[in-house]
Amino acid sequence: MIGIIMALVSGALMSIQGVFNTEVTKQSSIWVATGFVQLTAFLTCIVAWCMTGRESVGALFQVENKYTLLGGVIGAFITFTVIQSMGSLGPAKAVMIIVVSQLLVAYLIELFGIFGVERVAFEWKKVIGMGLAIAGIVLFKST
Repeated sequence: MIGIIMALVSGALMSIQGVFNTEVTKQSSIWVATGFVQLTAFLTCIVAWCMTGRESVGALFQVENKYTLLGGVIGAFITFTVIQSMGSLGPAKAVMIIVVSQLLVAYLIELFGIFGVERVAFEWKKVIGMGLAIAGIVLFKST
């Protein structure tokens, strides 16, 4: 149950953040806004780290698959692409397409066992569900 609640909160926060970031971009620039988002996220993480267990930062150098340390770089481009898509499509359309893209890529990662994720068996019902989600975007966009 906690996982479902966290996923719902995450989705809501992503939508709100996208709208906020798009507005900041209108009044500054894309990379200024993206940099500010990443900087404030970093500062928030430092405060949270100080208030919790203060695990060793050195553990980062022990990570086996070094490419997994690129999450922050990817995060900067996520912020950039969310701002750009919300600015041109509007929040609802952008989020619908973003979510379907996330779902498709996540399923492919699981299906092929990419990045060390445990492989899952192909299921037609998941492909049909993806098709329904895409059809929903088409229907939403046409109204």
